[in-house]
Amino acid sequence: MAAPQGMKMPRPSEEAKAAFSRIVPDEPAVTIKPMFGQVSAFVNGNMFCGIYGEELVVRLPEDEIARVKKAGGHDFEPVAGHRMGSYVVVPGDWRAKAPRALIARALEETRKLPAKKAKTKRR
Repeated sequence: MAAPQGMKMPRPSEEAKAAFSRIVPDEPAVTIKPMFGQVSAFVNGNMFCGIYGEELVVRLPEDEIARVKKAGGHDFEPVAGHRMGSYVVVPGDWRAKAPRALIARALEETRKLPAKKAKTKRR
């Protein structure tokens, strides 16, 4: 999937990628992999958190997203005007003070989703 013509996707710095790797829970069910030039963490094939440029994004229920937004977070819109439901951008400098509770909560909620089946590659 390419970015719409004329749109530049932000690129995460090497520092952001390294910081992200340090704060993602280290457990066998969790995988970290690149996605559209970003880095994301998955459980059972479902993304629960990631970085978009220098911002940290987590997947939460809508009521919890509202609380994060009241604390200074904002909707995750990888394309302006197109909110990605169930995700919110974490407020503040997530590298200075890792929001481990939010990440743990995102993992907990995402773990409840049905596992995604691996897509078969076309020839």
